[in-house]
Amino acid sequence: MSADTAEATVESLNHDARGVARVAGKVTFIDGALPGETVRFRYVNKHDRFDSGIVTEIVQPSMERVEPRCPHFGICGGCALQHLDPGAQLAAKQQVLADSLTHIGKLQPAGWLPPLIGPVWGYRRRARVGARMVPKKGGLLLGFRERRRSFITPLHTCPVLPPTISALLPALRDCLERLSHPDRVPQIELAAGDNATALVIRHLVSLTAEDKARLAEFGVRHDLQIWLQPGAPNTASPLTPSEPQPLYYRLPEFDVVIQFAPTEFVQVNHEVNRVMVSQALALLDPQPHETVLDLFCGLGNFSLPLARRAARVLGLEVDAQAAARARDNAEHNAIFNAEFRVANLYDEASAVAPWAEFRCDKLLLDPPRTGALEAIKRLTTPLPGRIVYVSCNPATLARDAAYLVHVLGYRLASAGVLDMFPHTSHVESMALFVQS
Repeated sequence: MSADTAEATVESLNHDARGVARVAGKVTFIDGALPGETVRFRYVNKHDRFDSGIVTEIVQPSMERVEPRCPHFGICGGCALQHLDPGAQLAAKQQVLADSLTHIGKLQPAGWLPPLIGPVWGYRRRARVGARMVPKKGGLLLGFRERRRSFITPLHTCPVLPPTISALLPALRDCLERLSHPDRVPQIELAAGDNATALVIRHLVSLTAEDKARLAEFGVRHDLQIWLQPGAPNTASPLTPSEPQPLYYRLPEFDVVIQFAPTEFVQVNHEVNRVMVSQALALLDPQPHETVLDLFCGLGNFSLPLARRAARVLGLEVDAQAAARARDNAEHNAIFNAEFRVANLYDEASAVAPWAEFRCDKLLLDPPRTGALEAIKRLTTPLPGRIVYVSCNPATLARDAAYLVHVLGYRLASAGVLDMFPHTSHVESMALFVQS
């Protein structure tokens, strides 16, 4: 074996789905390796504290190794865990959450919630696909970025996208390549609702009349909404139909319909989102006489179902466009006990919290990856009796949980993972905090 290769037995998975092994006492992260396997690998980088490599041969495979469904797996960066059984993926994500709570938060939940699951294929109803002209590789490349590289993986199919969208990829590539400046179309955003699918074409130069006609014809032929985005997301406008119906998804348990524009944030996995909302409300247990504060409320995904159960809901959101859409969704659903405001939820230095006059019985948090520590530090007595925290980053959840438990005196009653992104290393989770 050369100095650039080695053999190792893999101990665990790290947070970005690389196998963790020790080679001559040094931690080594190995792409493509699973816990319990013996592998041969090629070194990619060597550092003072750790090395990294990529599998070249599986000497002894894991019992949980499966054949990846996608022909692009291993190159495309969209999925990192298709070679691991879905049940084992969940167990690995639960372990990442438990380790984060233990090592960062110095705590463990009193009980673990069962993982929330949904379909593991065809689930991704939102995606941003890159495009790049590379004549040496045959013209326009359309796909996700390669794993740990900026190159585009040319996709002919994608099993995590809805089948109808996956089947369109070759035709979409051909359509874009025929535009007057295909090298000035860097990305396409895909957004699917319960009622329709939209493609948002990002373009860096003006499109010709012929370009627009070609794209419009593609949309009509494939029953798609086509939107054009010349600048920031708020510049997106419909090409065809000229006045499209809003995309929407349903939360039938609460008789709520959430409308959204193709560039607005919604969860990528609608099935898991439905059970996530249901679990959040079951844990928060809002009563007809109670008030609920929803921080980072987005388009009303949690606020509007909460308003069906509680006396009053106040949703605060950093993004003004999202808050406006939440108000529209409240009106569309004839919900009149939910109020939505724009607020800076990161301004810890402000003397008065933007919800100061709103005494909440219960609190829901659904922050971005950076977490909600600034908002949590602005909570004042009387503190909400229950807090449900929905997280897309176990590290910031653990950090914020430490403050809630060790500083504010809450008890971490339960926590668990949500399989929002099967076959990826993303760990979504939910935790319940109750006053001790």
